[in-house]
Amino acid sequence: MKKIFIVLVAIVTLAACSQPSNVLTVEVPARPAGQEDAILMTADPIDTVRIGVIGLGMRGRGALKRFAQISGAKVVAICDLDSAKVADGQKRLERYGAPRAAEYWGCEDAWMEMCSREDLDLIYVVTDWENHAKMGVYAMEQGKHVAIEVPAAMTLDEIWSLINTSERTRKHCMQLENCIYDRFELTTLNMAQQGLFGEILHVEGAYIHCLEEFWGQYWNNWRLKYNRAYRGDVYPTHGVGPACQLLDIHRGDRLKTLVAMDTKAVTGPQVMGRLTGEKCEDFQNGDHTLTMISTEMGRTMLIQHNVMTPRPYSRMYQLTGTDGFANKYPVEQYLFKAESLSSDEVPDHEKLDSHNPVSDDMKATLMEKYKHRIYQEIEEQAAKVGGHGGMDYIMDYRLIYCLRNGLPLDMDVYDLAEWCCMAELTRISLENGNAPVAVPDFTRGAWNKVQGYRYAFID
Repeated sequence: MKKIFIVLVAIVTLAACSQPSNVLTVEVPARPAGQEDAILMTADPIDTVRIGVIGLGMRGRGALKRFAQISGAKVVAICDLDSAKVADGQKRLERYGAPRAAEYWGCEDAWMEMCSREDLDLIYVVTDWENHAKMGVYAMEQGKHVAIEVPAAMTLDEIWSLINTSERTRKHCMQLENCIYDRFELTTLNMAQQGLFGEILHVEGAYIHCLEEFWGQYWNNWRLKYNRAYRGDVYPTHGVGPACQLLDIHRGDRLKTLVAMDTKAVTGPQVMGRLTGEKCEDFQNGDHTLTMISTEMGRTMLIQHNVMTPRPYSRMYQLTGTDGFANKYPVEQYLFKAESLSSDEVPDHEKLDSHNPVSDDMKATLMEKYKHRIYQEIEEQAAKVGGHGGMDYIMDYRLIYCLRNGLPLDMDVYDLAEWCCMAELTRISLENGNAPVAVPDFTRGAWNKVQGYRYAFID
């Protein structure tokens, strides 16, 4: 009897191990016949990139200024529902020495007419979130490359539509994530790629930005309405984008599973009540959302979202490696094992220890030594033109640079997918009692095809 009992226990144990886990999964549609992945996808070089801009609000107006000062870029057409914004856009182009652009305005479908023009290479989408994906899909179907403001997609259906359209048409689909071009982020990425931090184990990112003074600036209150209707990290890309680059996501590693938690909604209903004059009892998004993510290679990521409460602006941007640590907010810091740095590049090397960050002088030395090539080449011009301290200019400059030289873009359609999917996947986790949710492999098997993230240059 004793022997039989032992056998039965073994059988039960094996059966339990074979049961499905408690991780929720979402559908990964099969790649349509005739399509192939867009990893390191290139297109024929374009000497002068002819641009059509959809949306002339806060982001669109700034883009006109930047494109007017980027060699090889020409704004050919502009579009907005509001004729006054179109008129203002023309003045901005003229102010910076660029020719007037063709105008599209008034009609809800005016943007579609603009996208059908044969003299455009790139459609630049800077509208409200809910129109981003459909505009991107339509533009690619009209034979145009597309760059879409963040978040480029809000649902998994939108994401797969953008992926499939880009793969099928072989047109670039880039998300306009400016924060990857921050000086500290790029410098730290370069340090990481050169091994200063050892193996990176954990990264953090966030979008913590009290929007109290900005809520009324969004056309038709669209941004606050979205937070009212949807629960989750609805604006994840500023935090998750730089973090994913540090972990070489779909370039040797991939996002695997996430778990989301949030606070109750307190500030959101109050803001909605003030703006509408009506009591709001159905506000969905919590004031603060946290998301933990694991990767295929055994690393972790923490992403946060808070646009409601009074806190200092922060994107967190933090990494923990086996040989070092980096942190951007609230104070830029580096910390390394003493043996990780050579004495010839760090004068007070002997003062390093595992408890204190490097001195300000040492940090300045390191940031200069490991300044990313992009900043080496265009830092002065970026500071002159501006846009979030130059990040916006670098973003647009790199987009045009890659298109002109037939290079893979800095952010491909799978980056877009991985960074944007947080919105729907965190909602699924929250609405199912903080359940773990599997992150789809948007590359459909090609996540390990390339080893290591790198920016492309012509030499």
